[in-house]
Amino acid sequence: MTIKKLEDVIVWQKAGKLTLKIYRELHKCRDFSFRDQMRRSAVSIMNNIAEGFERKGNKELKRFLYIAKGSCGEVRSMSYLALKLKYLSEESFKEINIMSVEISKMLTGFISKI
Repeated sequence: MTIKKLEDVIVWQKAGKLTLKIYRELHKCRDFSFRDQMRRSAVSIMNNIAEGFERKGNKELKRFLYIAKGSCGEVRSMSYLALKLKYLSEESFKEINIMSVEISKMLTGFISKI
């Protein structure tokens, strides 16, 4: 099966949901540099998937998927700090962590299929 358009890429869809979750959960966070960095990391996941997909070459796609995977790790790392700093509740932390682990695994699978 060939994916014809970006909007059909499931891992991109899930990355969008993670991004929205982070935006919603941190909207009251007064640590603006922390909040903005975590948001940028989340946006980076979905944008790198999109950029790699649109380049239409497997070598380029793989490269951007690896960058997205790195950003996913950054989101996960920052979520641990956000929990310790009480920027996230335990429940929100768990949801973000589960989502980011799932996305990371999906990216690994996507990369291995290319």
